[in-house]
Amino acid sequence: MKRAALILTALILMASAPPPPAPVEDRPLADPAQEARAQAIHESLRCVVCQNESIAESGAVLAADLRQVVRERVSAGDSDEEVRAFMVERYGDFVLLKPPFEAATWLLWLGPFAVVLIGAGAVFAYLRRRRSAGEATPLTREEQARLDALLAEEDEA
Repeated sequence: MKRAALILTALILMASAPPPPAPVEDRPLADPAQEARAQAIHESLRCVVCQNESIAESGAVLAADLRQVVRERVSAGDSDEEVRAFMVERYGDFVLLKPPFEAATWLLWLGPFAVVLIGAGAVFAYLRRRRSAGEATPLTREEQARLDALLAEEDEA
């Protein structure tokens, strides 16, 4: 009985879920030069839903909306930088695939280099310590004689 109630509840919840949004149709600009500018801007803006691809590549509904906003701004006469500034104003520097090099993004730009340098320093220190620890002092005559005797005993056995 509990199982039937659970299944019925799941079916009701699935039936009451809103349908997925209809795909937004891309409407290219009539002017090929403006459309080419809009496409170039699309390539430079990050999809805030997907986060790892540009709005030109993304199939997300929000990316389609952003593509349309870019086209509207381009057809209104905004320059490329004005369109990007508009998007940054709304979504922050995150929307740019290549964020600017400023104090707030130093870690983003320099972080990978710092990690490589720290890693190289750690490897260098490890190898240096290993080399200095590997230097052995030579055996004394008594120790050498004792070693030879032990090896001879082992060979006889």
